[in-house]
Amino acid sequence: MEKMLKRNRPQDSLFDKIHRYRGLILVISIPLLLVSFVLFLMPSARSPSSDSLPRKFSPSSPHSYAVIFDAGSSGSRVHVFCFDHHLDLVRIGKDLELFEKTKPGLSAYAKNPEAAANSLLDLLKKAEAVVPRDLRAKTPVKVGATAGLRQLGGDASDRILQAVRDFLENKSSLKSKADWVSVLDGNQEGAYQWVTINYLLGNLGKKYAGTVGVVDLGGGSVQMAYAISESDAAKAPKVSDGEDTYVQEMYLKGTKYYLYVHSYLYYGLLAARAEILKIGGESGNPCILAGFDGSYKYGGKTYPSSASPSGSGLDRCIEMALKALKINETTCTHMKCTFGGIWNGGGGDGQKSLFVASFFFDRAAEAGFIDPDAAVAKVRPIDFHDAAKRACQTKLEDAKSIYPGVEADNLPYLCMDLAYQFTLLVDGFGLDPWQDITLVKKVKYQDSLVEAAWPLGSAIEAVSSLTGHLENNEQHALLPHHQLWVST
Repeated sequence: MEKMLKRNRPQDSLFDKIHRYRGLILVISIPLLLVSFVLFLMPSARSPSSDSLPRKFSPSSPHSYAVIFDAGSSGSRVHVFCFDHHLDLVRIGKDLELFEKTKPGLSAYAKNPEAAANSLLDLLKKAEAVVPRDLRAKTPVKVGATAGLRQLGGDASDRILQAVRDFLENKSSLKSKADWVSVLDGNQEGAYQWVTINYLLGNLGKKYAGTVGVVDLGGGSVQMAYAISESDAAKAPKVSDGEDTYVQEMYLKGTKYYLYVHSYLYYGLLAARAEILKIGGESGNPCILAGFDGSYKYGGKTYPSSASPSGSGLDRCIEMALKALKINETTCTHMKCTFGGIWNGGGGDGQKSLFVASFFFDRAAEAGFIDPDAAVAKVRPIDFHDAAKRACQTKLEDAKSIYPGVEADNLPYLCMDLAYQFTLLVDGFGLDPWQDITLVKKVKYQDSLVEAAWPLGSAIEAVSSLTGHLENNEQHALLPHHQLWVST
């Protein structure tokens, strides 16, 4: 009967239930109201603005871009890179970088600075086209001129650089600064190149013995860079005031490296031609292919350039190259030297695996002893000797069909170029003629190929410093504690 009465009792109204449990409801609701009120007063905690935090935290712009111009002796090149917030490369379309080039280089416009600047216009437009419109104003654009511009006399270099600064300010939608257009010091170029190749190979963070050494042969200079032991670094010779030190301390992904780096100005491939022609004089040069009679222009100067009456010959050309390198003319005051009295860094594990870039790869491909479509190729210095021997025995009229990949302006100098490259590696840098080296044009990274050139190292520095990708003690986790990009 009691159960039946309970079932028949009228249901409590909503108001009755609230009244009955009013104490419990107050206990629960007050903290919830307080939390909601705090969140209401602090909207920035839920949606940070792009001005208050580094851009990597903004969902609207997860990527960062950098545009780097390599203004070299033989031409100008532009590289565009895109990074995620881990500083890993991100694809631009189907590739991991945009790479475009044009000829001639800025130094060819020594008497017309405005024309030099305008020669970059097509490259700039192609670079801007791949950077999202809303990121262009935040994307750094840097121009690093190398050895060719360094060698211009008078104030020609300064006037060209200023014209490029004005050009970027007036015609670029990217972020530019005056000190981002500069002549790149040779040692900086070598250090960036070392960082680039070891970054792409995934070596950064390993012990120095797990890294590779780099030789980069440009038009005006050649750089060697490799990691050495702390004990060898301590033995580095002291240099005079104003000279570049032999060793740079670098902190890369938590690992301290002692990087031996030296740049040899006037010993790039195009500059070396001028040196060898000066030695040969006007009576004919044994490094020039038989049948050529003309002149060679470099660094604003013109040199007589004609074949020897007896034709070209490898042994005589190597003698010229040795004189150009001053192999037997300079006293070595250190433990061991390369050439010109320069300390060689002591050798060691960081130099055992050597990656050789730029003109070394180009001439090997043109001479036909590596696949021109390959990204890397294993060769030996003696291969340059053998290729030079063949080229030196060729007359100019026959060379056009034998070497179809060589540009007409370079063809008379093919014997010279290959002989010089062999001499530089063996007599200059002291490599064994049969030592394996890796010629490198591009490096495979995330199933794609990336140009093995110094601009990537510069791009990493530019992006990390502008967007706060690295913070506090990690700010220099990828590059040296000192600023690598310095005007000289």
